[in-house]
Amino acid sequence: MVIERSPVERSSFFSPIAGPILVTGGAGFIGSALVRTLVGGLGTRVVNVDKLTYAGNLDSLASIAADPNHVFEAVDICDGVGLRAVFREHRPVAVMHLAAESHVDRSIDGPGEFVRTNVLGTFTLLEEARRHWLSLDDADRARFRFLHVSTDEVFGSLGTEGFFDEATPYSPNSPYSASKAGSDHLVRAWHQTYGLPTLVTNCSNNYGPYQFPEKLIPLMVLSALDGRPLPVYGRGENVRDWLFVDDHVEALLAVLARGSVGETYAIGGASERRNIDVVRSVCRVLDELRPDPRTGPREGLIRFVEDRPGHDLRYAIDASRIARELGWRPRETFETGLRRTVEWYLENPAWCERVLSGAYRLERLGAGGAA
Repeated sequence: MVIERSPVERSSFFSPIAGPILVTGGAGFIGSALVRTLVGGLGTRVVNVDKLTYAGNLDSLASIAADPNHVFEAVDICDGVGLRAVFREHRPVAVMHLAAESHVDRSIDGPGEFVRTNVLGTFTLLEEARRHWLSLDDADRARFRFLHVSTDEVFGSLGTEGFFDEATPYSPNSPYSASKAGSDHLVRAWHQTYGLPTLVTNCSNNYGPYQFPEKLIPLMVLSALDGRPLPVYGRGENVRDWLFVDDHVEALLAVLARGSVGETYAIGGASERRNIDVVRSVCRVLDELRPDPRTGPREGLIRFVEDRPGHDLRYAIDASRIARELGWRPRETFETGLRRTVEWYLENPAWCERVLSGAYRLERLGAGGAA
């Protein structure tokens, strides 16, 4: 059985954060983990703004659905009028901006929605946050924060050595990463030009419970359980740094509470793995926890497929700054985090079935077809 961290354990790393906090994308994978911690672990009032696209799922918030500290607002971040009404009604002391189109393969097939949400949406949110910030009294204005959550993919591709850090130049290679790079630059500009008290984080690959199954680990788990082929791009040599989602949440809360305004923090899991090794690890854990005599060892389901366009070779994060300045380090190793993740998917088939009842059926996306 998956042993979830208790509210005391989950909140012991940081002091309680006064609310209300406006979280965008709070029904998504990372956003819902953040909201569950803020509301269920810290007792913080959260205004959860989410458009509820295919990747947003209120089932991921079932544990706090009835909590009076959780307020859900179905608003698109591109809707300035709707956002303005949310700011006026709830008067948040901080914004944690996670709403984004985030699936690289979808960005290859349909880049327009990524530009709209990630660039135009971030601009709209920044403007409404600035309007709200200027309406506050001096004390509340001084403590207001706008935390923008981004990705290490904005930095492009590493060779076999070296690490991304806060000073790495931007060099995005996919429509997704280009749109996130654009949003990062907007946030920086709103701080430099208007004085909005912003913070930016760039994280490595997240994984954990409640992740939409387009992503590598849940896709492999659910496909292997069904005895489906396990598609691996190229020869599986691409390397990613894996960050357990609860560790990421704790890092975000540390940055919000103690980060220096105008600064960027790189967040990584210190768990570099080749994609092929990640898939093999998933197979081994599944074979141990739920062996299938029909298929035998699930590594036999692995199939190498044509690589996707613009597939970066390697990402790796140097997270020494956040460790040094804010005292944050990941708690989970890749092995412990992966086991917790696989156990969660095995124990929550109803959530998986509801997620897969929409248009997505574990098919391949991002082959680079014409628009």
